[in-house]
Amino acid sequence: MEVAKDTRRLKDATLTMATQSSASQQLLLNGIVHSYGAARAVDEVTVEVKAGELVALLGPSGCGKTTLLRIVAGFIRQASGQVVIGDRAVDDLPPNLREVGIVFQNYALFPHMTVAENIAYGLVARGAGKAEQRARVSEMLATVRMAGFADRKPRQLSGGQQQRIALARALAVQPRILLLDEPFAALDKNLRLDMQIEIKRLQRQFGLTAILVTHDQEEAMSIADRIAVMNQGRIEQLGTPVAIYDEPATPFVNSFIGSSNILDGIVTDAGIRLSVGALLPCQTPNLPQGKPVQVSIRPEQLMLVRDAAQDRIPVTLTLSLPIGGHFIHDVAAADGSTLKIATARHPGDASTLPGIWHCALTPEARPSIFPQSNP
Repeated sequence: MEVAKDTRRLKDATLTMATQSSASQQLLLNGIVHSYGAARAVDEVTVEVKAGELVALLGPSGCGKTTLLRIVAGFIRQASGQVVIGDRAVDDLPPNLREVGIVFQNYALFPHMTVAENIAYGLVARGAGKAEQRARVSEMLATVRMAGFADRKPRQLSGGQQQRIALARALAVQPRILLLDEPFAALDKNLRLDMQIEIKRLQRQFGLTAILVTHDQEEAMSIADRIAVMNQGRIEQLGTPVAIYDEPATPFVNSFIGSSNILDGIVTDAGIRLSVGALLPCQTPNLPQGKPVQVSIRPEQLMLVRDAAQDRIPVTLTLSLPIGGHFIHDVAAADGSTLKIATARHPGDASTLPGIWHCALTPEARPSIFPQSNP
């Protein structure tokens, strides 16, 4: 009898997931503009989120990412532009008719309701019957691995558990679009990683189209299929995490994503002559000789060597910090510039000896080059 019940539950859950996956829709934001007084918060943003894709809106505070999310949800009406879910514009629809699920930064659980009542809230608002509510709540509790917590109040749950319930409530209404507004901000580092994995698992399991708003680059890099890096209301670059990290399109994206060493240089016929005393044999076909540039080199694209060469920077190693599986070396060039170098640390490795070294590019290094205005 129990085996039969479990089989039925599995079939029901599989059917529900298939239905929810097929309900996922692409999202198109077409020329969205919104201002607060004279300040333009969102400036001609156009982006398409494919069905079943998770796109992160990443940027500093005030860049417009949360405003954009609230426009999608229907909490704010944009000044111009269009929000299209599937093949239908939803600009004239109120939030409750957009079929959008939202997980807020503070979870926004109702403190006077039980876990089950919180999860069922959206279903009740949509007029679902009692039997459907019970079945859906039970399924969602199992999905977020919280079976047995139905009768608890939010104050009886940890932060991670509250987030799971907030996610279950958002999924219960089978949204066409899932919106995640800084959902990990209130969690400690270890729990944050667990919940990032959990949300990515559920997003893939249900084939959900999702938007994640965050200012945390590691968070965006870890779970997003693509990242839209925003600055001053605009999207400066949209691409996969790997593409944005390896090939930043602008100096802002380069500085906001990851850590970089920024060096001044001049384009020559043999490459780029750096101000710190090295010649990088970079190909610069679109830049004229004599053009001032900035060269960005990631710390892991540099290594310390003893031998001098024209493409190596003479440096003084001042400090080596063992951080997890890496050493972070702090070095100073002759002109006073400081560089950071990241190298793998093996068990038992001691810190590299301070003193005179040379800094060289690793074989796989791909520096980013940004033209500067002529002085």
